[in-house]
Amino acid sequence: MSPRRAGLAAAALAVGLLLGLGVWSLGPARAELDRPREHLRPRLTPTDHRGLFEGQAFADGPSVTRACLACHPRAAEELMQTSHWLWLGEPERLPGRAEPVRIGKRNLLNNFCISIEGNWPKCTSCHAGYGWRDGGFDFTRAELVDCLVCHDRSGGYAKGDAGLPAAGVDLLAAARSVGRPSRDNCGLCHFNGGGGDAVKHGDLDGSLARPVERVDVHMGREDFDCTECHRTARHRIQGRMISVSATDTHQFGCTRCHAERPHRNARLNDHLSAVACQTCHLPEVARAQPTKVAWDWSTAGADAPGADPHDYLKIKGSFVYTQGLQPEYLWFNGDVDRYLKGDRIDPSGVVHINLPRGDIQDPRARIWPFKVHRGKQPFDLEHLILLVPKTIGPDGFWVTFDWKSSLALGAAAAGLPFSGEFGFVETDMHWNLNHMVAPRGRSLQCTDCHGEDGRMDWRALGYPGDPAQLGGRLQRRLVRAGATAEVRP
Repeated sequence: MSPRRAGLAAAALAVGLLLGLGVWSLGPARAELDRPREHLRPRLTPTDHRGLFEGQAFADGPSVTRACLACHPRAAEELMQTSHWLWLGEPERLPGRAEPVRIGKRNLLNNFCISIEGNWPKCTSCHAGYGWRDGGFDFTRAELVDCLVCHDRSGGYAKGDAGLPAAGVDLLAAARSVGRPSRDNCGLCHFNGGGGDAVKHGDLDGSLARPVERVDVHMGREDFDCTECHRTARHRIQGRMISVSATDTHQFGCTRCHAERPHRNARLNDHLSAVACQTCHLPEVARAQPTKVAWDWSTAGADAPGADPHDYLKIKGSFVYTQGLQPEYLWFNGDVDRYLKGDRIDPSGVVHINLPRGDIQDPRARIWPFKVHRGKQPFDLEHLILLVPKTIGPDGFWVTFDWKSSLALGAAAAGLPFSGEFGFVETDMHWNLNHMVAPRGRSLQCTDCHGEDGRMDWRALGYPGDPAQLGGRLQRRLVRAGATAEVRP
């Protein structure tokens, strides 16, 4: 591009940005005073437990819980009402469903390890309880609540199969160390979702345990623990993941602490009618560790000596990992369409497991950043439903490498029909991004999104072109993506 054309393009972009993405700004709309530190909670000093439990020896996890309940008699009862214990959320009314449904990790399918059903002992190593080995786990027994997984501060506590304490854990030392939950406690499960550090979420990994500011400004500069944002009352932790919920409940936003119009620049504030805060302030994720973006189960079972485990494992198939992942962008109003166990699929296309809801016409929707994980997983050729493989145990796929047998066992555990005929279908799964917030100087700049080399696919988002040149969604008749737009006079 010639210098003259580049100058004209820059001038046009600057003028176009007066439109923002959503509203026409005719003047310097006044920014509110943004004073987030005024909304932070005081940091309380926990009770020192080092002098407690004299003469006690804990034989197992439940014996620790019984000792905790002697002084905190309602703690287990409170936790047992939450999704961290039940692995089910509250009843939700989903589009196309006659009755509200109750969903969670306990009964949903994904395109990572697919389902816990039939695979309980491995999956439940992250359950906030002890001994969930099969579908008959007793959720009413308070002594099975694991207090230490959230409150241990010794650094030596770990969990094994079925959520039991790992061999060699010093339970007395863990009990004497307890305090308010730290990033290490939450990260024990959430950093390692999907089978390893950084694998599943993209914006959650071990780098957040002791982050520098450029990895996450809240945890790095301000030393936030998870519960500073995910505030908790009676053990009910605020927040939700669209991997295991479908409606915008128990959620919170940046404006809990930040002003509705926090920027000094009116053009930036005008973007907030169409752009989520996270879109500009999460330019990339998986900054320190690569995250998995694709998993093909159909290739599992073949011997591949010397294969890089980030590319292929015989028990799981083929993978793709990415570090410094640039998000994908979609309209999102807080709700998702959710594939439920037993739903029929169309195997000729990609099966969307949790497609975000919202579009350019939806006033609740904003452009959000997502990690999209693409999979290829088994389905029933006759019943046209996604299937659940049994992977663990002597009869599981990871030992037998017999797909038909493992799918029959998994279907029985999940209560699904199985015709005996199966194939593999492409799926995708979305993870809305919230963590790894960049410092202000590292957030997206105008030309990251606008101009010839911008990262946004404006037409896919429903715009006729770059809104910096053509105006935002409130300056034109609202149209569906791919249709012809007409600018209002």
